[in-house]
Amino acid sequence: MAINRRKKYLQRAILVVGVLIGINILAAYFHTRWDLTAEKRYTLTPATKNLLRGLDSTVTIEVFLKGDYPASFRQLAQSSQELLEEFREYGGNRIQFSFQNPGQGLPDSARMAFQQSLVERGIMPFNMQVQEDANQGYSEKLIFPGALVHYGSKTVGINLLKNQGGLNPDAAMNSSESLLEYQFANAIFQLQQKEPPLVGYMLGNGEQLGVEVYDALTTLQNNYLLDTLTLQYISFIPKEFDAIIFAKPATRFSDEDKLKIDQYVMNGGKVLWFVDELNASIDSLAHQESFVAFDKDLNLEDILFRYGVRINQDLVQDMQSDFVPQVVDRTGQMQPLAFPYFPLLVPTGAHPIVKNMDLVLSHFASSIDTVKGGNITKTVLLTTSSNSRNVSSPVEVTWNSLRVKPNRRDFNKKFLPVAVLLEGQFTSLFRNRLDQPAQQAIQRVSGLPFKNNSDTINKMIVVSDADIITNSFSQKSGPLQMGVNLYDQSMVYANREFLLNSLGYLTNNTGILDARNKELTLRLLNPQKVKTDKFKWQVICFAVPIGLILLFAYIFYEIRKRKFEV
Repeated sequence: MAINRRKKYLQRAILVVGVLIGINILAAYFHTRWDLTAEKRYTLTPATKNLLRGLDSTVTIEVFLKGDYPASFRQLAQSSQELLEEFREYGGNRIQFSFQNPGQGLPDSARMAFQQSLVERGIMPFNMQVQEDANQGYSEKLIFPGALVHYGSKTVGINLLKNQGGLNPDAAMNSSESLLEYQFANAIFQLQQKEPPLVGYMLGNGEQLGVEVYDALTTLQNNYLLDTLTLQYISFIPKEFDAIIFAKPATRFSDEDKLKIDQYVMNGGKVLWFVDELNASIDSLAHQESFVAFDKDLNLEDILFRYGVRINQDLVQDMQSDFVPQVVDRTGQMQPLAFPYFPLLVPTGAHPIVKNMDLVLSHFASSIDTVKGGNITKTVLLTTSSNSRNVSSPVEVTWNSLRVKPNRRDFNKKFLPVAVLLEGQFTSLFRNRLDQPAQQAIQRVSGLPFKNNSDTINKMIVVSDADIITNSFSQKSGPLQMGVNLYDQSMVYANREFLLNSLGYLTNNTGILDARNKELTLRLLNPQKVKTDKFKWQVICFAVPIGLILLFAYIFYEIRKRKFEV
């Protein structure tokens, strides 16, 4: 009897081991996952999945989040690892990643050189205070919460930490986690493009092309095929250009100029406008106490109005603004003072272009009105804060406004639009204005017939401040990144990100930008409940597991007792 029982137990053991081995073999070839989170935290967008499945070479990712970091950074590292493991589910062995401590084990000079190379690739350091010993004070430590993505011979750097102005650290870290999929997927997409979109940088109407747009031009060259087009020297804008950019035009557009732009739009061309309606710049205050901002007479009002917007002849002021240093007493003491004409623009969060994006630095922006009617959808992308106002032209801009504390009651307007996305079937400004010979002349020159409307859904973005894509110049460091204050280079605003996201949306039809819509819910403990119910939950967490073990032990004992009772 005992022998039969041992034989029976042995058979069961062999069967269990065989089943486990079979399950593991099947799991190696056939497996699936279920994302049970409410916000689908672990589910990739269809565009990201298609991108990873279509890789034709290995992508190597170095994440610099390894080390003795605070809990929030360890959580960011854990989320990055989980995401990259999900990437590997669709990209297979073509996705390789590792976590490193930047410069660890290198001599000081080599470590500093390596860290500087990270900064040059756009990975900005974060100054963290650490306490090495309980008896010592705090010391500062630079960490680089970013990653390098390698594809073939090309490399791109990405920032994983988003310091969104106005958000508490927990919310900012949560926003950073929400953007992880987009950050990595967009980097891979940019690297694996065999032929990037062709972008035209427009000239001929006083557009900027000097050191003040060095960062913008460098950024465009690193991500797109970039060429310049002088509007007056061409008979039409070639349709091969996926998008064109107007960066701070200064002289009047003729009807002939606008006709070329108009027909480019009617044939599906995308336009990114950075237009200053008034003649106002910080250079005007360099050698004088004040100046008067007036209309630049660009003659663009009619074409923009036809497309769906109007840039107002005003300047916006904002309580939430950047600062400039000023002398505050007779001793020459300098102090940073907020300048209301330098508003920090707020992303609306209603569109993937600006979803989870930081504040955007602007100088002398104007407000924008959208025009009712037409088959055009208008989406506001950037606005002023909830404490702002607009001053109609002509506007006297003076340094004295810095020295007078602004009255909050005067800043009684909210969320004045500064950047607007237009989507739909645009109507030509020259509809019913050209006779048949003129239309035939256009067709002979361009090879395309004159169009009164765009045949398909088209899109453009209008921004009423061209300084968003300009950069300061440091005598020590040279051209700075756009969105950086010359006098305090520690804070980097999202100007470059806004430029890239805007162009990416206009030129990219793969849907990678949809990953920016992912939003992770921040579920924090209620501090008051934690304080009042602390003892109760401590008892529950301590006593319930022990109680369950004792209960199962008693049940098991009773079962054994009844089974083997003589």
